[in-house]
Order: sequence, then C-alpha cells, then structure tokens
Amino acid sequence: MKRSIDYPLESRPIIGFADDYPAGFVDPLHLHHRSQLSYAANGTIAVRTESASFILPPQRAIWIPAGTMHELHCRASVSTYTLYIDPEFDRGLRRCRVFEVSDLVRALIFEVGGFPADYDLAGREGRIARLLLDEVEHMPSTPSEIFMPSDRRLLRVCHALIDDPADQRDLDDWAAIAGMGRRTFTRLFREQTGAGFGVWRQQVRLMAALSLLAQGEAIANAAFDVGYESASAFTAMFHRTFGMPPSAYLQQAHLKPRPMQRARGPA
Repeated sequence: MKRSIDYPLESRPIIGFADDYPAGFVDPLHLHHRSQLSYAANGTIAVRTESASFILPPQRAIWIPAGTMHELHCRASVSTYTLYIDPEFDRGLRRCRVFEVSDLVRALIFEVGGFPADYDLAGREGRIARLLLDEVEHMPSTPSEIFMPSDRRLLRVCHALIDDPADQRDLDDWAAIAGMGRRTFTRLFREQTGAGFGVWRQQVRLMAALSLLAQGEAIANAAFDVGYESASAFTAMFHRTFGMPPSAYLQQAHLKPRPMQRARGPA
C-alpha cells in the first residue's frame, strides 16, 4: 500500500490523510520535515520522543513540530487523521502537546483532509486551512505527557514501567536495576523528569489505563491491569488528573468523519 510520505506533501502548505494501524503496530524513531497534527478518531496511540512519552486517547489530537524525532506504538487497532503542515505556516508551535479537540476543530480536520492535493490556496480551501491553524493554537492541552530522563540507566527503568505499568517492584528494586543507590536514584530521577518516582509511575499507570478503557475494557479491569489495588483508588486518581471520573471521560460524542485520502504511513 502506498505510504502517506510518498504523496506530494510539498504541493500545498497543509496536506491530510487518514491512516489505519493494526494492533501491535510500531513505527520506530523517525522525523518529518513538516509539522504534524494527528487526531485519534478511534483507539489510543502512544507517541514517544527523545524527551517525553505521550498518550493520545480517542477524540484528542497531538501536535508534533517539524524535525522532532518520534516513534508510534499501537496496542490495539487505531484510526487516525493526520495533517502535515509546512513549518512556514505552523504559527511557531515548537513543542509537542496533546490537546482537546473542539467540534469545530474536528470538523476542520475532516474538511482539510478531504481537500484534493491541488486545492486553491487563495480560495475557500485555503481560508479553511488557515482557520484550522488558528483554532489549533487556542485549543487547551490535556494531561497526557510523561517526561523521560536522559540518563540511559533511568531510561531503562522508565521503558520497563511503560511496557508493564503493573510491575510491583519497589523503589529499591528499581534503583538496583539502574545500578544506583536509592538516594542517587531518587535525586537524579526528580532532576531529569521533574517528578518523584512514585508520582511518575502513577502517571504511567493512568495513561496505560486510559488506553485500556479506550479499547472497551471495564473500569475495574483496567485499574487492576495497570497495578491499582482497587477501582476506587484508580477512579479517584483519574478524577484528580482529568477533572472527571473515567465513565464521564469516555462518554463523549464520536462524530462520523468525512472520507479522507487513505494511506498507510509513518506517524
């Protein structure tokens, strides 16, 4: 199947595609010369950069600036809508972030994604594309970012926990895996991630649970699967982080998009 990167992205400042990824799909570290906006219509995506890990739940979008090394992980099948934006038109948005998608932004993503490759920049299509960028700039961010350390020993620990959030080994065990003493481990971890080890692990568990919920897993099962001792403890933490219980978070409208150009390609 033709990859989205093979399409004439240089033909217009903003070009959009729809992509389907199977369960277990991994797109290893790569970069694009254009900025990227990816919207998860169904399923949950994990995006890892050299400094952070992001969870992209359904009905959210991620902005990835041009030149950012990133990789994509899909635990379950995912449908995404991706726009590639010429850096000259990206409004100086120079950091990755996951953000809320308003009804207007969702509609604009679908609309721009359906434009032909040679759409009229000076006409209606060009105005809609510029409006989309205006709106994206003002969308509120949603908690989904997990900062990663630069130290390779700490990275080994972090990747192990992201791969298995339910791992119950304690702080001393993880310090030993990193080849550090407890005090050195906790000090360096906080310096490089901006959070204590326990808080960081809770964030990882929350994001992993969010991915399971998006796949249709029951709240209690998701809580236990990522290491929480009770569904109530998970619900309380979820509410503090996202401002609503998991049941309310998942009860959001899923609007049916317009068809976009289909292409399998790197995220």
